[in-house]
Amino acid sequence: MDSDLYQQPLRALSVDGDGISLQLIQSLAEEMGLMVKSYQSPLQALDYAVANEVDLVFVDYVLPEMDGLAFIKKFRMWYKDVPLIMTTAVTDGIQLKLAALEAGATEFLSKPLNSMDFRARVKSLSSLRSAQLQLRDRALLLEKEVAVATEQIVAREMETLGVLSKAAEFKDTDTGNHVKRVAGYSRIIGEKLITDPAELDLLVHAAPLHDVGKVGIPDIILLKPGKLTQEEWDVMKKHAVIGEKILSDCENRVLRTGAIIAKTHHERVDGMGYPAGLVGDAIPLVGRIVAIADVFDALTTIRPYKDAWPHEKAFSLIFEGRGTQFDCELADIFLAKKSEILQVCEALKDSSS
Repeated sequence: MDSDLYQQPLRALSVDGDGISLQLIQSLAEEMGLMVKSYQSPLQALDYAVANEVDLVFVDYVLPEMDGLAFIKKFRMWYKDVPLIMTTAVTDGIQLKLAALEAGATEFLSKPLNSMDFRARVKSLSSLRSAQLQLRDRALLLEKEVAVATEQIVAREMETLGVLSKAAEFKDTDTGNHVKRVAGYSRIIGEKLITDPAELDLLVHAAPLHDVGKVGIPDIILLKPGKLTQEEWDVMKKHAVIGEKILSDCENRVLRTGAIIAKTHHERVDGMGYPAGLVGDAIPLVGRIVAIADVFDALTTIRPYKDAWPHEKAFSLIFEGRGTQFDCELADIFLAKKSEILQVCEALKDSSS
């Protein structure tokens, strides 16, 4: 073996019921730079193969406990592509050779072993295995590089989404952490019902987009310190549809989910919400979740038109709204998680509060 072709020694497994043959194979293989583990028991050899990585196998046909064909079939349950050489002293070996190849053998050597033939076959198969390992390592490296690149792209997308989420919020009030708190409250509710981590993350990343439609509402209405007139309120309610229109044509799943949330987070389960007057489960789950999160945060923070409510008063309103404004199951989850809700509230409280 040309040692400069390989970065590390290949690990060989040798299985032969005859101790002398076992020593000969190990000696020839080690001369070629292989690290060899030898067994007379095929069961012990299989146990070793399961627990340790193997690059090349020598197995005799005549073995205790099982023959070489049975060993090959069991070995192939764990290793599909590792080169395997079957050796045998059977004189009429054509049928056996065919059976061995069918079972999964790569090469076939007759006993007594010819050292030149052995070296030639082992060198060829070692080169094959080294190429397999190099391809595997390159594939793993490429997979890691792709994962890192994907992570960077996702991070940039999330950063962009965060900016988009805050744009409407800073236009509305000075509560810059509102969108983060709504996302945090939404996660607390959603993780009780959404079992797929990817879907839960989708909710959390999309929740901050709920009020993006407020960019289309005049400041004179958004920032009005007093009660809105009916005409002004009708304009204000349009932010739900505006947000849906801004986000709905996007290919990004977060933005599409954000479109659903933007349009439905002011719906009520009793059908008295807006913009569509949806009832009960006709309101998408993500909209029903964010509805609770958004109302609670709006109540407990200072707005141009109101002071912040005490937390317990806001929790009471959520309880009173079960079955009318809010989904009963989601409201109960929210109320059962008061301590977690308050932790998010404290960790993300605004500097002005």
